[in-house]
Amino acid sequence: MKDHLLKYVYGGFLLLSGLVACVAFLAIRQIDRAESAADWVNHTHATLYEIDNLGNALLSGDTMVRLYATAGDAHDLAAAREALGPIEEHFATAQALTRDDPAAREALEKLAAGIAARLAFIRELAAARTAGNPAEITRLLAADALLPSVREQRRSLSVVRDALFAQLSERDRAAFRAAQTTRWLVGLGVGVNVLLLAGMAWLIRDDLAARRRLTAALRDANAGLEERVRERTRELSAANDLLTTENMERKWSFQSQEHQLRYNQLIVNSVNDLVFVLTKALNVTRINAAVRQATGADDQAILTQPLAQVVRLRLRDAEPTVEPFRQALADGRELRDLPALLTTSHGAVLPARASLVPLRDRDKVVGGVLIVQLHPTAANAHA
Repeated sequence: MKDHLLKYVYGGFLLLSGLVACVAFLAIRQIDRAESAADWVNHTHATLYEIDNLGNALLSGDTMVRLYATAGDAHDLAAAREALGPIEEHFATAQALTRDDPAAREALEKLAAGIAARLAFIRELAAARTAGNPAEITRLLAADALLPSVREQRRSLSVVRDALFAQLSERDRAAFRAAQTTRWLVGLGVGVNVLLLAGMAWLIRDDLAARRRLTAALRDANAGLEERVRERTRELSAANDLLTTENMERKWSFQSQEHQLRYNQLIVNSVNDLVFVLTKALNVTRINAAVRQATGADDQAILTQPLAQVVRLRLRDAEPTVEPFRQALADGRELRDLPALLTTSHGAVLPARASLVPLRDRDKVVGGVLIVQLHPTAANAHA
């Protein structure tokens, strides 16, 4: 959970950083554009200023010269000279300011000849009045009707001014759109950043809540585990006590069985007759001391060996066999005092009498006890 949260937080901060960088880049770009537009606006207003001054100076100089030609007042001549003095400077400045504007530059070039002709007319008119030559004045005024008037030249300058004002209006609309775009971009960036911050805050809050739930669950689980451990410890302790008791009882039982077996062996050994304990398959599992004495064999030579190697029944007109013993154990019945033959370890065969008693475990025959009594003469001879 911690790794996933860190990935989300790192990713959110990277995204925030990217958005902030993009907004900053776009804002700087819009600021540069705004500065460039402000410079252009200032340049345009300077051009308009020079054009307005050019037209006003031309109109004022033409008017003052005409008054001087009519009244001959020297003050009018001085005013005309003062008005016409900066015309060339205004015109040169306007040309320099419009060198990057082909339309305005072309319009000013068209006005250059008319302005020059108008300035020449004004100078000639002033010179004729200064010389006191009324005929020349009349001729110049009559010829003035053939030259472009000051109004026409001002109208041409107005066309240039209108074009520049149109460009200013277009620049104002572009600047407004750019400002709106910048506002939307900044607002969108701020909104997205706020949403991302809110999302990361929610993730952190959800992670903390999940951690608290997990801590509570672990605490409850630990408490339950401790209770289960205590319960299991009690169960194991009780089982251990029970097992200890059972082991003691089993030990006592084994000791009792061992004592009982020893007592049984003592009882069997005290019997003078030969006793064989048999399995259901007629294999010898236990013998008494009388068997060892009568056969002259030890336990290893008899135990786990087939009974037929030691005792067989002697039936009338038949070969000695142990099959009646097998059949009796299968049927679960006893055999009493049957003639038998005992084979010793030296190969001697002694006449005897045999009796078989089945051994039962819950009504199931699991083996038998064979009791062999040697014939008195055979027993004396063997002794």
